[in-house]
Amino acid sequence: MIKMKWMKNGLIATAMTVIVFCVTSCGTLLYPERKGQISGRIDPEVAILDAIGLLFFFIPGVIAFAVDFSNGTIYLPHTRASLKDGPSDLAAMEAIKVGKQALTKSNIELLVKEHTGKNIDLDSPNVKVTRMDGKEM
Repeated sequence: MIKMKWMKNGLIATAMTVIVFCVTSCGTLLYPERKGQISGRIDPEVAILDAIGLLFFFIPGVIAFAVDFSNGTIYLPHTRASLKDGPSDLAAMEAIKVGKQALTKSNIELLVKEHTGKNIDLDSPNVKVTRMDGKEM
């Protein structure tokens, strides 16, 4: 009688644990730092884990997908473009000291042209300009 009660309680505890994990969704548990992403490529690992939940427990699996999509945790993190394609190109970066010259967009474009020989347009929609701390190197 005691063994049967223990097995019943263990089964209920296991079922509740599985349901809680499915309801909170895999992506939200594994990658909480991804919350807030709006779109992107779907992470196959999270999608497969949510689908396994869908196979075993239909309603919690649907909820897991809904939570992951609404939180944005089902999407792979966005990647940023680098200056060039290879990792060795990062060593080729150099700082340009400009002294007391005002750093307006046109001055920056001119400095880049002088040092690289390439024209850039900082007003282009695919360019992001960010002000950095003025720490000395």
